Amino acid sequence: MVLINPQISKAQYMAGRGYSIYPVPKVILQEDPEKSEGTFSENTSINIIAESGIDEVTLNRARQILKEQGFNVEFSSHMSERGTNLLLGIFSSEEYVSERIDAWTHEFDILGKDDAYDKYVLMVFQRRMLGMKTQEDLLKPIAKEHQIAIVGENTDAVFHGLATLEQMLEQGINGGVVVYDWADVKHRGVIEGYYGVPYSAEVTKDLFRFMARYKLNTYMYGAKSDPYHSRYWSEPYPTSITPEQEKVGYLTQEMMKDITSVARECKVDFIWAIHPGKAFADPENKDIIRQIMGKFESMYELGVRQFGVFVDDVGVPSDTNVLKLCADNLAALQNAIDRKWNRPGVSPADTVKPLQYVPQLYAYSWVDEEKAKAFFETLKPVPEKVDIYITGANVWSVPNNYDIAKVNGWLGKRTSWWWNYLCNDSDVTKLFVADAYTNFRDETHIFSTSSLEENLVGTNSIIVNPMQQGELSKIGLFSTADYTWNTAAFNNYRSWEAAVRAVGGSALLADLSEDLFNVIPALRYYDNDKFEYLITRYKQSVEKGKPAPGSLIAELKKVNASCSQIEKNLVLSSKLSDALFYRDISPWLLKVESMTEEAIGLLEGKNPAPVDYENDPRFRFEILGGMGEHIKMAERTAEPSAKCLLPFIYWLRDQK
Repeated sequence: MVLINPQISKAQYMAGRGYSIYPVPKVILQEDPEKSEGTFSENTSINIIAESGIDEVTLNRARQILKEQGFNVEFSSHMSERGTNLLLGIFSSEEYVSERIDAWTHEFDILGKDDAYDKYVLMVFQRRMLGMKTQEDLLKPIAKEHQIAIVGENTDAVFHGLATLEQMLEQGINGGVVVYDWADVKHRGVIEGYYGVPYSAEVTKDLFRFMARYKLNTYMYGAKSDPYHSRYWSEPYPTSITPEQEKVGYLTQEMMKDITSVARECKVDFIWAIHPGKAFADPENKDIIRQIMGKFESMYELGVRQFGVFVDDVGVPSDTNVLKLCADNLAALQNAIDRKWNRPGVSPADTVKPLQYVPQLYAYSWVDEEKAKAFFETLKPVPEKVDIYITGANVWSVPNNYDIAKVNGWLGKRTSWWWNYLCNDSDVTKLFVADAYTNFRDETHIFSTSSLEENLVGTNSIIVNPMQQGELSKIGLFSTADYTWNTAAFNNYRSWEAAVRAVGGSALLADLSEDLFNVIPALRYYDNDKFEYLITRYKQSVEKGKPAPGSLIAELKKVNASCSQIEKNLVLSSKLSDALFYRDISPWLLKVESMTEEAIGLLEGKNPAPVDYENDPRFRFEILGGMGEHIKMAERTAEPSAKCLLPFIYWLRDQK
């Protein structure tokens, strides 16, 4: 018996009738909701039965999801005779849940599939269906007493299955459902590696919670401007900092401990990276492994269970001895980690996961192909489990099969991808909150014709280097989660629409998604396309001696009203995430609000007072640039709608 063929065409991928689930699951089979005899919302109590392989973090997540939906939650070792049960188990464990759900999972034929990670099956069914053998049985009409099961390849997979269940509960479960799902990329998430103010502890923790909801599992911390990552790489984090230091991103030991604790609760691998720079390959430094291990030990005490080593942006060595020393030190460091924390008998929670390494030549086109090949070949002796990162042929390349296959061939193993996407440290006055392909065009360093591979293969990780605005980066991170989970089903614009609804509808005080849809195009440096079209039409009408500003004024008023609505809701909110979101967006939002207001006034002949769009403090924000001793603060002005609307306002002023 074969339950499902995972080699399904793109046209057959679906999010289920009536469901909008992200990341888009691989396969959902669903009973016709119109034939169902009841809805899940009629239940008030849920009994959870979990196998021994389900860890406490996953159980806590299940409890949280159910309580937030208003259910009473109980735990027991067997199914309750009345009401709804949630069964959580591991494939082929031969424990209580696995034995009862085996008919639905034992021939789940992607279990041996390469490039399939976090595999799980989620089922909504009736008690009578336990032990039945066909999908048709599962999808028969369901009465009021639903039963739910999530069975995964491990507890982490079950945790991700709960993220799917959470969205189904929010939308209302109605009828029988079976979800067969897995991720295409093993490690999916964030690299905080830009040049600028590191995220505050509050922003980082808020991002972890967002990542848990959308199946992102990796957060590598390598903030360039954190002195204890780079300049003071061998020294422990301080126990106290000044308000001025906190403002520019310093963290204390307690803050770091709090961050790692929340990461564990969200099943996010928090990877703390060290940047020893040229010292890592200095033949005179015979003590480098002991120095790095000393820092790692101090970070381990703060809850870190995975580490990275960065030697980027310090020049690309060509000396064979230096290259060999890099590889030798990397291998020695991984071996030192294994001896200290990965000995037999150490509990899984206390072990340390493999090293992550960013080499000097992370963009291989910097040198000719023979030198690039020789560079990566020197890393072949490094233990296979160590992840080695590239950004592709160029610093701003979009993940692609060609670059991955080329470097994999040189390395003799799979590479990982540091993706400089959303990152605005080279374009600090711009925001990248549109859909992915629009962002590719707007980010001047990315080839504007770049596209995402429909079948990306051969990489262990895709981690994106986001904007300095962490809360606004959620929009792009949502679609990154969607793409890396299910590359074949990724729909660029639909994913962006879902991202805006997710960020604007569930995370904020009120459902501001429609207002965000109106405003986001105007937050772009290159303007709202509709503005450009309507401004061109208006100027043409003026040239003909028949000014017709009606459509343009209507569009300006719509955007202006949405700016005001977003501002009002965020300012009045008492939620921390709203305050963080407003801090990120306010210079751009307030400038668009002022620009549209002045343009409306000028078009209506009201002669409004001109605004200083360059120096008005409402539109200014602070940035932090540099690394090591060269870090400095500066002030810049936000530049939304800079290519069309702003020149148009100056043109209108001249028309008076």
